[in-house]
Amino acid sequence: MTENIEQNQLRSEDGSLLSNFVRSVEDGLERRDRKSVREAVLDLHNSDLADLMELLRPDDRTLLTQYIGDDLDFSMLTELDEPVRDQLVEELPNEQLAQAVVELDSDDAVYLLEDLEVSDQTDILSQIPEIDRATLQRSLDYPEDSAGRMMQADVIAVPPYWSVGQTIDYMRETDNLPQNFSELYVVDPSFHPLGFVPLSHLLRTKRPVPINDITDSDLRMISVMEDQEEVARIFERYNLMSAPIVDDDNRLVGVVTVDDIVEVIQEEAEEDIHRLGGVGDESITDTVLSTTRSRFTWLFVNLLTAILASLVISLFDATIDQMVALAILMPIVASMGGNAGTQTMTVAVRALATRDLGTVNAFRVIGREFVVGVLNGLLFAVILGGVTVFWFGNDQLGLVIACAMVFNMVVAGLSGILVPLGLDQMKIDPAVASSVFVTTVTDVVGFFVFLGLAGYWMF
Repeated sequence: MTENIEQNQLRSEDGSLLSNFVRSVEDGLERRDRKSVREAVLDLHNSDLADLMELLRPDDRTLLTQYIGDDLDFSMLTELDEPVRDQLVEELPNEQLAQAVVELDSDDAVYLLEDLEVSDQTDILSQIPEIDRATLQRSLDYPEDSAGRMMQADVIAVPPYWSVGQTIDYMRETDNLPQNFSELYVVDPSFHPLGFVPLSHLLRTKRPVPINDITDSDLRMISVMEDQEEVARIFERYNLMSAPIVDDDNRLVGVVTVDDIVEVIQEEAEEDIHRLGGVGDESITDTVLSTTRSRFTWLFVNLLTAILASLVISLFDATIDQMVALAILMPIVASMGGNAGTQTMTVAVRALATRDLGTVNAFRVIGREFVVGVLNGLLFAVILGGVTVFWFGNDQLGLVIACAMVFNMVVAGLSGILVPLGLDQMKIDPAVASSVFVTTVTDVVGFFVFLGLAGYWMF
């Protein structure tokens, strides 16, 4: 294997791991050179090791995990794409997973446990201390993608009558506190949050001062049942570093920190992008069979809508037979409308996801898209009409395609906004279903208007 690469030289300018480093690890695994592989990877940051794991073949991942052995930092597992994480977790014995659960923060431990079979969860939880088991079981009982599922159960909470000195001594002497935190919470005897104290304020205040004197009561409490996407919006809206999670009785049960929110934002953004493309929760590390299965459904729906568009064309087969130019120009009208509709739809779906689009401003946005559709339609009508006249020497055909372009661009803009709004009102995820409906509308309308006008005016 090649000589070890320095940590700051592991990645190229675009942020990806250097190909020669990845190949050197692959070569070492192929030669079963355990010593050189360990020398190459033991000092890697968890994120770098996770990226390396995702680039390797499944068998190589397993072998690399075996070579690392007891030196494996289990927090690396939380950095992996879900399919890769599931593969490695399935191959690790439950005894080792129980050790991982104890070492990890509670939110990371839940992330590791949540997709396991119930029997494996039960076996792993039975091997850890009772207090940790109760904490993790409570988090696992909350719905997936809820604040309760993603929260860290370990939280620093102190009464308001303590002094700054008492609080600092408590944090120094208590073992089962979070490893990293930026704020501590002030609670009443029933564990209801009263406010918070930033760590920086605590350390800059003299020891005799009561905690109550430096408590900030402007607290944004979040219910354990709140969806993680809404939690992310709250963090963004109020510039939070952390937020207390409370149960139905408003008792403090955990905390969500900004590092968790960064992951949620990335996850939700990826989810929206994938759904707009009709690929669901697909990952680049998925197997061929799972990828084929996830894409088939919406490809089949697209096939049905394409057949519908073809049926519209078949209504005008006699018209097309009389002028071949119509067959040449048809895809242009449909394609322009489809692209215009997709542009509007993408903006609308994202605005709905971020709550920037709703009933308050819906009519204003619809009106804007109508005007944009008219203006773009007129501009492209002039361009395409001129090209058509120059190409085929037929003024009527140029006028027909110009009118069809204006009409379809307007319809594209309106469908791009109305379809997502309508689906959202029906409680259907617009990111999943919008593209199929918008494309169908623009194709059908584009073909029908263009061929219909041609048949009416020219024949």
